[in-house]
Amino acid sequence: MSLIFEKSVDGRRGVTFSALDVPKYTLPPDAEYLRQSPAVLPEVSELDLVRHYDGLSSKAYGVDSGFYPLGSCTMKYNPKLCEDTAALDGFCQIHPLQGGLSAQGCLEAAYLLTEYLGRITGMDCGTLQPAAGAHGEFTSLLMIKAYFKSIGQNRTKIIVPDSAHGTNPASAAMAGFEVVNIPSDCDGFVDIDALDAAMDGGVAAFMLTNPNTLGLFEKNISKIAGIVHGRGGILYYDGANLNAVMGISRPGDLGFDIMHINLHKTFATPHGGGGPGAGPVLCKEFLGGFLPRPTVVKDKNGRYSLKDGVRGGKSIGKTRAFFGNFLVCIKALTYITALGAEGITDAARKAVLNANYMRALTSEFLPVGSGACMHEFVASCEELKRDSGVSALDVAKALIDCKMHPPTIYFPLIVHEAMMFEPTETESKQTIDAAVAALKQIIETAKTNPESIKSAPVSTPVGRPDEVKAARKPVLRF
Repeated sequence: MSLIFEKSVDGRRGVTFSALDVPKYTLPPDAEYLRQSPAVLPEVSELDLVRHYDGLSSKAYGVDSGFYPLGSCTMKYNPKLCEDTAALDGFCQIHPLQGGLSAQGCLEAAYLLTEYLGRITGMDCGTLQPAAGAHGEFTSLLMIKAYFKSIGQNRTKIIVPDSAHGTNPASAAMAGFEVVNIPSDCDGFVDIDALDAAMDGGVAAFMLTNPNTLGLFEKNISKIAGIVHGRGGILYYDGANLNAVMGISRPGDLGFDIMHINLHKTFATPHGGGGPGAGPVLCKEFLGGFLPRPTVVKDKNGRYSLKDGVRGGKSIGKTRAFFGNFLVCIKALTYITALGAEGITDAARKAVLNANYMRALTSEFLPVGSGACMHEFVASCEELKRDSGVSALDVAKALIDCKMHPPTIYFPLIVHEAMMFEPTETESKQTIDAAVAALKQIIETAKTNPESIKSAPVSTPVGRPDEVKAARKPVLRF
């Protein structure tokens, strides 16, 4: 497909304006922001412009287009009801500097969402400020640092398992901590002995995803909490994988002290391409005073307001302008209230059912590890690559030609040639059956005609870009 610049024709216009009836003002030639040369912009008609971008939109792929089993990302269908609610004037026309008396509905919505998230997670208080999951991690780690400073302890290390999301060690390093990595055991769970050895007086927190990135629920969570708390540390919960356990198990009941939630993974906000997102932080009461300010409070008359200095006034300050990605929070509130407690639990159970169903079918032709999974599972193409030269990347590219989005590949790093599938609760049995059949056909073809798989995809405008070069040496232009 041609670039819009390649469709440019000298003199063609999308709109014409009447002649100016005011004197022209000429900026001084040394003005700070004056462009030194004319802007190079395409010259096209309105019809050219509309057709160009409409054509581009038809080539984009999202969860509304088809199956999107992107492991660890929970790319499930998001009800349009949530979009409709967020588009209501009372929410989308609010001004961030508007007074509290004329924004009671918005403040109540934020208050209710924080309350509901607290009930779902078993935490005592929280904030909606963080803009995404990693931002929630960073906010939590700043709170943890402030807490230990307040009690006169200099703890400088964060323990992270090798199955963690990559944002965990990045957030810890950004917050100024030393990152200590510990291995998984042979079954994919936290190595208890390694944790016990690493958990000394200098460790501030242990960051844990549960279920982990292998899709496994940590069976030794009570022992883990005992070790961390026994040495005075804080147990942190990465809530990115909450879709598997919401309404069934609560992190706060399992011994976790603080956590973030990826609203855009679990609670009905479309995501991808950099946004939008929201990463609320929930915590136990002893950490509540360190939450970002301000906090939405409700007085005895039922009136809502934003206040600083709540719970002791030890806040780490603001971590985002105003009150975060508010409309994302409105979508989450709509989703939670529409489903209710029973609906949320049912969604989690179906997410686990779908993942285990897809895992069982896939296990007939690819290694998938042992034991049942939660919301996702990891298959390995290591044997396939050894025998045919076809890698997990090749298989993923071939799936694009089958009109489905590839799964996450090469993650977690502890599985060689990994392919991580997460079908979510919103997909039907027929969709999963068709996806597994396509995957099986690709694997069989790889064994007899590997070159045909290595040339995929053939149905897309772009075949195989140099992804490493694109990431390391991006060329940014109009």
